[in-house]
Amino acid sequence: MQKEKGVIFFCDASQSVGKVPVNVEEDGIDLLACSAHKFYGPKGVGALFIRRRDPRVSLAAQLHGGGHERGIRSGTLNVPGIVGMGRAAELSTELMAEESVQLKNLLSPIEQSLLALPGVYLNTDPDFRLPHTGNYSFDGISGDALMRSLAKTLAVSSGSACTSAVPEPSYVLKALGRNDELASAAIRIALGRFTTAEEVESAAAIIVEQVKKLRDQSFSI
Repeated sequence: MQKEKGVIFFCDASQSVGKVPVNVEEDGIDLLACSAHKFYGPKGVGALFIRRRDPRVSLAAQLHGGGHERGIRSGTLNVPGIVGMGRAAELSTELMAEESVQLKNLLSPIEQSLLALPGVYLNTDPDFRLPHTGNYSFDGISGDALMRSLAKTLAVSSGSACTSAVPEPSYVLKALGRNDELASAAIRIALGRFTTAEEVESAAAIIVEQVKKLRDQSFSI
């Protein structure tokens, strides 16, 4: 449909590459960006796929000078970073099937603990999702208060780094049907290759304890 309408499909696949299979042909992707550190490669290096035919995508250079990379980006290449990213991609491809099952099994108990609480909502399709992340909204508490209560013991976020400086409720969660209160009172949990079952159990207990504590405080006011 996008080709019929002359629409270019750009995909920010930073959270997907290395975690789930990505195929630019099967998915009809014309431009795809990813970052090495998201799959345990070095920071400061990434990749951009640019379709060369059907349709051919032409980009205007943002860095001018020597005409490197076929005129797309001038400047000396970060060879160590590129090599590190390539090796990290190889390892992620080799481990992907096993790691996906492992991360899904690790996330499941913490998700069950949270959803067992009243007024907790999963902000994703339960089946069509990344295996290592979950986003949850909590009714009856302040999102800021929840973040502050967890920050002493857990590394948590309320959403993507792209919008971390924006105080408004997540427009993505609102588009999914959440109201301002639920969109604001949301946290994202992300597990990784080196996360242990003990860490997951501890994190689940801490989050449940803090949610109950904050709700008790709000009811007593």
